Amino acid sequence: MKSVKQIKKNQTLLLHIIAWAVIFLLPYIFTSAYYDGRENELHGNTTFLYVDTVTKIFWVGLFYLNTERLVPAFVYKRKYILFVFTQVILFSLIMLIHGGFFKLMITGKTFSFINSSSHNIITFLFTVIASIAYKTISDRAKSQQESNERINEHLKTELSFLRSQISPHFLFNVMNNIAALARLKSDELEPTVHKLSSLMQYMLYETDEEKVLLQSEIENLQSYIDLQRQRFSEKLILHVSLDAKENWHTIEPMLLIPFVENAFKHGTGLVQNPAIEIELKAEHDKLCFIVKNKFIQTETVKDKTSGIGLANVKRRLELLYSHRHLLTINKTNDRFIVSLELTFKS
Repeated sequence: MKSVKQIKKNQTLLLHIIAWAVIFLLPYIFTSAYYDGRENELHGNTTFLYVDTVTKIFWVGLFYLNTERLVPAFVYKRKYILFVFTQVILFSLIMLIHGGFFKLMITGKTFSFINSSSHNIITFLFTVIASIAYKTISDRAKSQQESNERINEHLKTELSFLRSQISPHFLFNVMNNIAALARLKSDELEPTVHKLSSLMQYMLYETDEEKVLLQSEIENLQSYIDLQRQRFSEKLILHVSLDAKENWHTIEPMLLIPFVENAFKHGTGLVQNPAIEIELKAEHDKLCFIVKNKFIQTETVKDKTSGIGLANVKRRLELLYSHRHLLTINKTNDRFIVSLELTFKS
């Protein structure tokens, strides 16, 4: 298969051929229409058209010489006097060549350099201006495209880095859950390992994709909540409502788990009567996700991984849903509330 660049290159070449074909053929079409029925006058005028057609080949050469060499060498470097001088020399050479064809193809007429120059000066100026405009616009478009490609590549690299930060932090907490169950010799250890296996499969394989089904994200979110529920048992009041009526939408993988992870991390421990509420709704092409947890104000220095999840998810939302999300984080005396509203792409 041809690359996108090759296809665009072929399209550009075709447009150039069509444009020049129109420029070369239009004079013959209008001349034939004007002298319709006057064959003698048409024949005499057509001879002049032949000479102009041959000269047009040199205008084409001038156009591409300017776009490929002279404009970058002189105009871009602000050597305007040298550029004008070069154009005058080239115009004079083309007029001399034009005179040679004039003498060869037209008999009974005397070639005048001044008359021919005045006849062709408009075409010459149009060719020069068109070549400068074309080169400037095409180079700016190319520069903008390269800039966009660099930005997209940077975003992909940054998103990959953010995911790599989230995954180890997430695994660290899940492994702590399993260690706690192992110490308690709980019967829930085996199903917990199965859930961890499912989560690992999700993290290692599905999160390599740019998007996953919302249903998959919810299932793995539920598995994570179940693991935490097993860990805290009755010590934690946990209310969960995951109601996704439109679960066929796609979403950035592991976008929601950091909010829940943060709630369990800071809403338990030293918190008296810990309580966490998790609510998700997906309908009318919108996702509403709310996580609430109790917390206590403390001056204790946080561990090195504290806050990584929320900081990363904020950045990911800015990169992927810049104008399609609303994230609000509120703190009261004893409650931490995160609310995310996200609009799916239609």
